[in-house]
Amino acid sequence: MDTPPTTLNIAHYPQLALIAWSRQPDDEITAEEAFGLYESNWRFVDQDGLGQEERELIAALMKTYGNGLMNV
Repeated sequence: MDTPPTTLNIAHYPQLALIAWSRQPDDEITAEEAFGLYESNWRFVDQDGLGQEERELIAALMKTYGNGLMNV
C-alpha cells in the first residue's frame, strides 16, 4: 500500500479498534485521524498482534502524514 485510503473503518483494523475504544467499532475516521491515534497511543498497540494489512496501513500513514516517521 503506497498511500492510505482517505477514510478507514475502525473495525477493519484490530489494533486501531483497541486504541479507538471511545468510538463505535464501525465508525469511519480519516486517515490522518487514524495516524494521530496510532502515534499518540502506540504504547498500547500490540505490535506482535499486527496483521500484514494493518502493518502496511501504518507504514503508508507514516509515509503520508509523518514524513516516514512516527513520534512515539
